Amino acid sequence: MLGTDTLAAEVTHVSTHGFWVLLGEEELLLPFSKFPWFRQATIEQLTTIEWPTTDHLYWPLLDIDLSVASIRNPEKFPLMSAASANPALQGNAPQAARP
Repeated sequence: MLGTDTLAAEVTHVSTHGFWVLLGEEELLLPFSKFPWFRQATIEQLTTIEWPTTDHLYWPLLDIDLSVASIRNPEKFPLMSAASANPALQGNAPQAARP
């Protein structure tokens, strides 16, 4: 019986600056400065990684999806949101004056 081809991604190294993911023959660095949502992740969270398609990585324990293209060229994918920040939810927001 023929099986389904699967892609295997592997985290090969973790440092205080980032971590490296091996995708087939290519190893990519994800520096925490460019991918800050991984900074506080545990080793288990970082190394539990899925590669469902050639341009899609998924960390199920973190619920993070990334395009491989965004790792190769992070400057083309700025960390910006079209939504405006809600100042009431920000930790440094000034408190409203009470009457």
